[in-house]
Amino acid sequence: MNWAGRWQQAIADAEATGLYRQRRLLKSAQNVQQEIDGKSVLSFSSNDYLGLAADPRLALAGEQAIQRYGVGAGASHLVNGHHRLHHELEEALADFLGREAVLLFSSGYMANLGTLQALGPLVQRIYHDRLNHASLLDGGRLTGLPFRRYPHGNLATLERWLGQYTEHSLVVTDGVFSMDGDSAPLNELTALARTHNSLLVVDDAHGIGVLGEGGRGVTAAFDSTEVPVLVGTLSKAFGCYGAFVAGDRSLIDYLIQYARTYRYTTALPPSIAASALAALDVIRQEPERRVHLQRLIERFRHGLQALGWPLGASDSPIQPVIMGSTERAIDAAEQLLQQGILVVPIRPPTVPVGSARLRITLTAQHSMADVDRLLSALGPFLTESVRVTEDQHE
Repeated sequence: MNWAGRWQQAIADAEATGLYRQRRLLKSAQNVQQEIDGKSVLSFSSNDYLGLAADPRLALAGEQAIQRYGVGAGASHLVNGHHRLHHELEEALADFLGREAVLLFSSGYMANLGTLQALGPLVQRIYHDRLNHASLLDGGRLTGLPFRRYPHGNLATLERWLGQYTEHSLVVTDGVFSMDGDSAPLNELTALARTHNSLLVVDDAHGIGVLGEGGRGVTAAFDSTEVPVLVGTLSKAFGCYGAFVAGDRSLIDYLIQYARTYRYTTALPPSIAASALAALDVIRQEPERRVHLQRLIERFRHGLQALGWPLGASDSPIQPVIMGSTERAIDAAEQLLQQGILVVPIRPPTVPVGSARLRITLTAQHSMADVDRLLSALGPFLTESVRVTEDQHE
């Protein structure tokens, strides 16, 4: 079989198992009301948690930077692409997070790959939570080190593994898990890492800007100040693009020297840094966005509970509705879309087999009426699902 034939066979296999992915065409701004594939929809599928992606203040800051500095950075940070706006953003983020220093990366994926690859030579093995994001898993594999994934949140297993070796290890976890929305037990993880002389890396892409005092993320929510390597993103609550690593100055200087995804890629456009600085101002000055978002989360969870649907552990904007089979998740998403509501079904391999779901995300731009509309649309389908499940257990 030639190469085209192999590709076509793999595509056919994906179609046959319900795992074929298609892109939807967005023709409007990133907002709760969107035009997708020519259809007006109410979206519950965006990571724009604070509703800043289309905020005119961010757009104006970026536009002014483009007019003054152009559209591209022109080079990597270590050649001549490290702009004054990049530096200002790094200092502002460090101040916001209470860290000594911050290093910007071009994306969250590159931040995780580069950070773990750079830290690899300092340790002998890596331990991952089983539900960590793909970028963390891929970063761990890049090191070539022994690599184990403990059951999600199972600290007893992690403690046993750490106790088997005296060498230094990396313990790697999401702060807020991207598909389940629950938070890592950071207080316990930091204690384990300290006891076993291991280095804890936390990717708080879905927590920073949303959770904790002032929106400083899960480390603030858990009052855990001992996370030495903290990764964050600008593409979710900040409504922009790019990512960063926060820590002490020696960590940041080390990553500048050894993180390949920092050294060998073009810096973010200065205009993106300008928009991110504007986003940080909004996050600091408008806590009511987070307050409203939390009320939306509570309303949705209470609504699910009233429908008899089991609640997960998430107190974040990510609220998964586990359907089980891929077919049920796709069918539920199609039913919602017919009613003008966009919720994307999440299927394997993104989530484990048997845990396909509707990944519902709430943003500060949603209203209580929007949440009630979603619950009303979900109601008949979820009520029937609960009934079928109860019948199966009788």
